[in-house]
Amino acid sequence: MTDTVRDAAFPVARPRRLRRGPAMRRLVAETRVLPENLVLPMFVKEGITERVPISSMPGQFQHTRDSLRAAALEAAEAGVGGLMLFGIPGHKDERGSAADDPDGIVQAALRDLAAEVGDDLVVMADLCLCEYTDHGHCGPLMADGHVDNDLTLERYASVAAAQAQAGAAVVAPSGMMDGQVAAIRAGLDRAGHTGVPILAYAAKYASVFYGPFREAAEGAPRFGDRSGYQQDPANAREALREVALDVAEGADMVMVKPGLAYLDIIAKVADSSPVPVSAYQVSGEYAMIEAAAERGWLDRERAIVETLTSYRRAGAEQILTYWATEAAHLLR
Repeated sequence: MTDTVRDAAFPVARPRRLRRGPAMRRLVAETRVLPENLVLPMFVKEGITERVPISSMPGQFQHTRDSLRAAALEAAEAGVGGLMLFGIPGHKDERGSAADDPDGIVQAALRDLAAEVGDDLVVMADLCLCEYTDHGHCGPLMADGHVDNDLTLERYASVAAAQAQAGAAVVAPSGMMDGQVAAIRAGLDRAGHTGVPILAYAAKYASVFYGPFREAAEGAPRFGDRSGYQQDPANAREALREVALDVAEGADMVMVKPGLAYLDIIAKVADSSPVPVSAYQVSGEYAMIEAAAERGWLDRERAIVETLTSYRRAGAEQILTYWATEAAHLLR
């Protein structure tokens, strides 16, 4: 077939005309990822003097407070939109006492980040107890070994207030407890932090793709798993219900986690959510691409950009990704 018209009334469709060369493709691109769409997850650990490489996540580290500040500055200079902070305390107990300790590692690091980069990007704090409990579950346990939902809500409200007081611009509850957003909103308001928004991990699935994160955050459960409170990967309607409940309780933003295996969920949530939708490109996704690239099986930089683009195409307005700083440079 040539470029000539077969019939004057019915010209031949030629979509490829708009794919001829990089400049044309950029001009007509439907989806763009910008550095300010990206949020960098970071880990800070108490009691270390040098940053510690995370073996299952090449290029990622458990940071000291000093190395955390340096990495945050690099992210801010690259134009990244935000940071999400996870803490690893020196002491763990059944109730996760270090999580709301005003002098705990996360609160200290939040004060550092708020002072260092708080005017340049949004400093967020993950709000959960799994990194702080000695059993690795997301809240205090009942006698039968299950998480005590209502007692956990009390703990979350206290943690939220401590994080906001330390300088968190956003708190992000990830425990998937029933009623957690309402409890946290009430706790923030009681403490005078009415202006601090909540980014709810509203549709967080019980996923195998969290594997490397367990090493990074040192928060793997010592027994059982989290299927009793995180979502079943088989369910989609349930995600919409969880999102609707969190929005009704006062969530200012909602998140889907993981992302790549749940792009359909991101799209469904984006179509129905009245608030901004975030998605988390989790540790297992990062590790898979890094491992395949190291073996020469795919082009690493193209894989990074392509997967981030898929998140945006599905409807994610913010993307949490361990490549945030590097991707910000690639996307310029």
